[in-house]
Amino acid sequence: MEPMIKIKGLNKVYAGGFQALKDINLEITKGEIFALLGPNGAGKTTLISSICGLSMPTSGEILVDGKCTEKDYRHTRNIIGLVPQELTSDAFISVWDTVSFTRGLFGLAPNPKLIEKILKDLSLWDKKDNRLMELSGGMKRRVLIAKALSHEPKVLFLDEPTAGVDVDLRRDMWKQVRLLQESGVTIILTTHYIEEAQEMAHRVGVISNGEIILVEDKNTLMKKLGKKELKIELREKLDSIPTAIASRLTLSPDKLTLHYQYDSQQEDLGILQILTNLKENHINYKDIITKQSSLEEIFVELVRNKA
Repeated sequence: MEPMIKIKGLNKVYAGGFQALKDINLEITKGEIFALLGPNGAGKTTLISSICGLSMPTSGEILVDGKCTEKDYRHTRNIIGLVPQELTSDAFISVWDTVSFTRGLFGLAPNPKLIEKILKDLSLWDKKDNRLMELSGGMKRRVLIAKALSHEPKVLFLDEPTAGVDVDLRRDMWKQVRLLQESGVTIILTTHYIEEAQEMAHRVGVISNGEIILVEDKNTLMKKLGKKELKIELREKLDSIPTAIASRLTLSPDKLTLHYQYDSQQEDLGILQILTNLKENHINYKDIITKQSSLEEIFVELVRNKA
């Protein structure tokens, strides 16, 4: 099946010589949620702008729905919705008017029933007559999504959609994004909230210094690169770790917890040997806790290794 977005050999060099994108090759499947992660200045916004037709690449090709974004600009732009980081609409216009106006910009006939559904889905219906200046930051974010959905796009870009939004609003917006994905919309998400990508995305792409350094299924990535930690909480303070297992364990400063980091993909994790040795040395423990590396920890490690 043809991918919804296909990028081949994409480069972007600015007039001063700075190369923002370096030979980007990427395919995004129809109907998936793809998270693009990277530090500030990594090239996330430049890549999105290039796909949306807001920035002209220096070289390479971008296909959206099988169409070239340069040769078939009208088609590709009409099926893309973009939720930017900032609301730039007139502060004195109403929610209803700004969302309806955005639909008209794409040459589409008015559709009050659709606008009503979008506003209700995003919990904006009771704010439809409010001016944008009267809305909270979270509500303004919802308006951005409503505007992006007004022309019924097949592809939706969310550029830091929940920055500055409280936890409850963030989770509500995640729910709406999942419903859009279930309806067949392809969603590309950039975020600084690593838990957002971990919660929502099917695949994760990591960009650093203008290069895609990794694209991987989220769960596979966690299994491949995620480390697990075993914490053994002791009943009594331990002065030293038994020699046979000392190389594997570290003792906490309060001498009440043993720590063991291991790769969950290893066939022999050595945990049974550790517990057996503790028992043989009459070291009693009251609890065992395991912790999986977060996507944030994996991301930081990837960027550090690439730098």
